[in-house]
Amino acid sequence: MTSDDEAWRAVLARDRAFDGRFVTGVLSTGIYCRPSCAARHPRRENVRFYADGGAAREAGLRACMRCSPDDVSRDERAVLAAIAAIKAAGQPLALGDLAARCGYSPAHFQRVFAKATGLSPAAYARALRQERLADVLTGAERVTDAIYDAGFSGPSRFYSATEERLGMTPSAWVHGGRGVTIHWAVVPTSLGSMLVAATDKGVCRLSFNEGEAALLTRFPHATLLQGGAGFEALLAQVVAAVETPGDNANIPLDVKGTAFQEAVWQALRRIPTGETRSYAQIAAAVGRPGAVRAAGSANGANNVAVLIPCHRVIRSDGSPGGYAYGLEIKQRLLDKEREANGG
Repeated sequence: MTSDDEAWRAVLARDRAFDGRFVTGVLSTGIYCRPSCAARHPRRENVRFYADGGAAREAGLRACMRCSPDDVSRDERAVLAAIAAIKAAGQPLALGDLAARCGYSPAHFQRVFAKATGLSPAAYARALRQERLADVLTGAERVTDAIYDAGFSGPSRFYSATEERLGMTPSAWVHGGRGVTIHWAVVPTSLGSMLVAATDKGVCRLSFNEGEAALLTRFPHATLLQGGAGFEALLAQVVAAVETPGDNANIPLDVKGTAFQEAVWQALRRIPTGETRSYAQIAAAVGRPGAVRAAGSANGANNVAVLIPCHRVIRSDGSPGGYAYGLEIKQRLLDKEREANGG
């Protein structure tokens, strides 16, 4: 349960990320509202917080007519129905069919779904299927069997669908990176020593105060090569992104996670340089306002620091929260970005 102090701050900020986590009871008017309700704020002494509308009604309060705290919006219902249909089908469904089920035009439904999940319906379906593939590959004896078990019609469909996403081939995934070449280097920066590693697809690891041992843990059977002519140019781009913060969207990445993790990572990359967001705001941004802890876990699962800026996420009370490489580096990264913005 959200603490009363945190809940009150959310009400004052009209933070939509807290909608669904509690309702605000106003004793002087006898109503209860969403945290984001646009009505004039009541006096703090007249406010009580309840887990949900049922608890508020038991206390003798009635629902606000302005914010309808008990109503799930039509858009929310449509997205949930589409996700259920995609999961049941086990494969991407035509956008027109999904939209028709929900009574939307295809273009409008695409926008509604992407706003809620961070992905298009087709991308969400692909991510779910590939997440399932990663699970079955781990214990599979034959890659072909795993491909069929994950819902692909055959190997050719799998390879065309995953060419730009997995980076590693299915066989390499099964065997801990066997057959994959990863170039790497440890370089000095103003934040300390930095490990950068990349496949031919893009950067697969960026961390601080780590060495080759970290790569051996993650890719025990990959071929690890220190340096390399082609790698040097990419390395220079990464160092510049760390030392002189700005737009680094042009730096290619080779990362993989669950559908939810990848949606969180996309949300992180949308945070403007020099700004921060709370874990609750990130959870809301991917359409899962109640999944604050899961958003924190996805944030911590990021293997590419700075380029996927998990350092820009803080707690709702404004405290820095955690960081895999220490709070000093996290604060220095934020300071660099604010300085670059003239802050």
